[in-house]
Amino acid sequence: PMYSNPPLHGALIVSTVLKDKELKAQWYKEVKGMADRIISMRTLLRQHMEAQGSSWTWAHVTAQIGMFAYSGMSGEMVDEMAARHSIYMTRNGRISMAGVNTRNVERLAKAMHEVIEKHVKSS
Repeated sequence: PMYSNPPLHGALIVSTVLKDKELKAQWYKEVKGMADRIISMRTLLRQHMEAQGSSWTWAHVTAQIGMFAYSGMSGEMVDEMAARHSIYMTRNGRISMAGVNTRNVERLAKAMHEVIEKHVKSS
């Protein structure tokens, strides 16, 4: 019930923001800023993966949109990311791009590269 029936005050806040011209403009600006940040993190992740000479192509990371990116990593690879690098994602390789930032994107890319290349060599 906590998630299926959101409280009325949330809807009232949204209504207030969308009815006020200035608040709505501010909200659009903030949403655009968040979207642009995620796009730039996708670009950085791809650049770091390609710079390491990854055997996989990474154009899909920048072609996708939204808060999540599908890495193509297997469940076994995801488990290794968690065990060896304390980096977590869903077992289908989905990365929350909202959690990627300029301070951790290089570490993420290095860990992904290490795990992927290990599995490529062993297959």
